[in-house]
Amino acid sequence: MNLHLHVLIVEDCEDDMLLILRELRRSGYTITYVRVDTADAMQAALDQQPWDIVIADYSLPAFSAPEALKVLQRQKVDLPFIIVSGTIGEDIAVAAMKAGAHDYLIKGNLTRLVPAVERELREAEERQKRYLAEQALQQAAQRIYEQAALLDISTDAIYVRDLENKILFWNKGAERLYGWLAVEVLGCDAAELLHKSQDLQQFHEIQTTLFQDGKWQGELQHVTKNGSDIIVESRWTLVRDEGGHPKSILTVSTDITQKKQLEAQFLRAQRLESLGTLASGIAHDFNNILTPILAVAQLLPLKFPHIDESSKQLLTILEGSAKRGADLVKQILSFTRGVEGSRTIVQVRHLLSDVVQVARRTFPKSISTQTDIVPDLWMVFADATQLHQVLMNLIVNARDAMPDGGSLNISALNLWIDQSYAHIHVDAKVGPYILITIVDTGTGISPEIMDRIFDPFFTTKELGKGTGLGLSTVMGIVKSHGGFVTVCSELGKGSTFKVYLPSNQVTETEAADEAELPNGNGELILVVDDEVTICEITKTTLLSHNYRVLTATDGVEALALYVQHKHDISVVLIDLMMPGIDGSTTILTVQRMNSLSKIIAMSGLMINGATAQNKSLGIQGFLPKPFTAQALLSTLQAVIHSVR
Repeated sequence: MNLHLHVLIVEDCEDDMLLILRELRRSGYTITYVRVDTADAMQAALDQQPWDIVIADYSLPAFSAPEALKVLQRQKVDLPFIIVSGTIGEDIAVAAMKAGAHDYLIKGNLTRLVPAVERELREAEERQKRYLAEQALQQAAQRIYEQAALLDISTDAIYVRDLENKILFWNKGAERLYGWLAVEVLGCDAAELLHKSQDLQQFHEIQTTLFQDGKWQGELQHVTKNGSDIIVESRWTLVRDEGGHPKSILTVSTDITQKKQLEAQFLRAQRLESLGTLASGIAHDFNNILTPILAVAQLLPLKFPHIDESSKQLLTILEGSAKRGADLVKQILSFTRGVEGSRTIVQVRHLLSDVVQVARRTFPKSISTQTDIVPDLWMVFADATQLHQVLMNLIVNARDAMPDGGSLNISALNLWIDQSYAHIHVDAKVGPYILITIVDTGTGISPEIMDRIFDPFFTTKELGKGTGLGLSTVMGIVKSHGGFVTVCSELGKGSTFKVYLPSNQVTETEAADEAELPNGNGELILVVDDEVTICEITKTTLLSHNYRVLTATDGVEALALYVQHKHDISVVLIDLMMPGIDGSTTILTVQRMNSLSKIIAMSGLMINGATAQNKSLGIQGFLPKPFTAQALLSTLQAVIHSVR
C-alpha cells in the first residue's frame, strides 16, 4: 500500500481539514495536500499536479461537493471522491452517490475515513486496471486468445461468447466469481448458465440494445455454480471483424454484491438516525402522558387508605409500569444519542420473576412456563432496564418459535468460570458469573443460518413480524456488560440460549423502606405546564402535603399570576417545553421581576448539559418527567430551604 498520499481537500474550515489529516496520519500516511474552497482554486490545483483522492465537504458558502464533482468529471480524471459532511437527507446522500461520489461520511465520526480511503484507492487502482484491459481488448479483439494470460490477472470476470451466446473464452476471474472452470462452460449458453429463467427477457432486451449501440453497461443479477445470487456491474462490447461485421461479444463483469449490501446498510443507518430524531421528538409528549399515570398511582392510596389489598396491588403494578415506561423512554434516548444507561447493583432474580409473570399472563395457554432459579442468586452491576430488554427479547423469540404450543423453561444459577472454561469460550474470563438459561421446545434453528442469527436486520420471520434487531440487541447489551451469549439448537426440537453475566458476588440485602414523604408549611407553589392533567395531579399531590398551589397552562398565564402573587410565591415549578412562550423565556421574565425567585424546571427530555443550563437560567432544581411524589416533594423541600 502506498503510504504517501496526495490529497485535494475541498473544505472552508481549517479545523475540519486538520481532523481529516490527523485521522490519515494516525494510520501511517504521509500527506501532501492542498485545501480549496472555490471552483477556480480546485481547477488550478488539478492543473498543478496529479492527486490520489479528493475529500470534499458537502456544502460550502461559495461551493459544494456536487459542483466539485462536476469540476473533476470535466477533467475526465478518475479520482476517488469522498464526501465528509454533516447529516443530510437520505435522498441527497443517495443522489450524490449516483452522481459519481464514491462514499459519504458523517462529520464528528471519522472512524470510517481511513477504511473508506483505502477501499476507494484499491477500487481506483482496479478501475485503472480494467480500463487498460478493456482498451487493449477493443484495440485488438482478434488477438484475445493471445492475451489470455493478461486477462487472467484481472480480478474481474472476463468472458467472450459468439453471436449465439456460446461461451468461447472464460478467464480465471470468471472461474473465481462464478465457480465454474473454463473446461466446464466452454460451448455452453451464457444466458442459461448465468441468468435465472425469470431474468431471460431482460437478457434478450440487453442483447437487442447491444446490437443497436455496440455496447451496454449496467447492473445484473447473476447466479453462481452453487446457486448463490450475486450482483455484478457488467460491461458488454460488440466485437467486430476487419470488415466491420459483428463477430463476438466481450463481457467484463465486476462483483458488487458487497457494495450493494453496504449501500443498504447505509440507508438503514440513515433510517435509524431518523428514528433517533423521532424518538427525541416524542419523548417529551410521551413522558407527559406517563407523569399523571405515575402521580395518580401514588395519590390514590393516600386518598383512599382503606382500599382492599387487590386494589393496592393493582395500583402498585400501575406505578411500576409507569416507572418502567419512563425508563424505557430514557433507554431509547440513551441508545439513539449514544449515551450509556445508568448502572447499579441489580438482583436479577427480581427481573426474572417479572418476565416469568409476563410469560404466564400474556403468552398463549398452549405454552407452559417453568422456572428453576436458585434462591441465593448473585447480583450484577448492570442497567436493569437493558437486562429486562434482553430477557424479554429472548422469551418473545421463544414464544414465536412455538406457534403450536410447547414448553418454556427459565433457569438461573451461580457459576464460577475457571481458567480451563475460559479457554473454551473466547469471551469468558475467570471469575464469578450468573448463568441464565432459556429453553424452548419450538421449531429450532437451521444450521445454515446459525452463524447469522445475531446479525442486525437478519430475521426469518414474515414481513412485518420482525425487525431482525432482537438478538443483535441482546448480544450488544450482554457484551456491553462484560458477558457473553451461547446458543444451541436442533430443528424440530427447540433451542437453548445461555446468557453469562459477570457477578460481583454481592449478597442481597433487604430493601430499605421508602423514606417518609416530606410535608410543606403552607408555602404557595406556582405550577406551570401546558398539560392540564400534569397541573392537576401535581396540584393534588402538593395540596395533600400541606402546600398551597396556583396553576397555569402557558407562559402568559403564569406571568400574570406571578405579577399578582410574586411576594407570596415560594417556588415556581415550570415545564421547559411549552407552546407560545416557552419555559426558558418565562423563567427569565420571572427573574427580571424578582431576582430572588426560586425555580424548579421540569422536562420530559433528558437535557444535555443540564447543569450548565441550570446555571444560565438560575434554576435551583430539575425534575425529569415522569417524577415520583418522593422526587417532587424532596426537590421542593431542598429548593425552599436553599439560600439565594
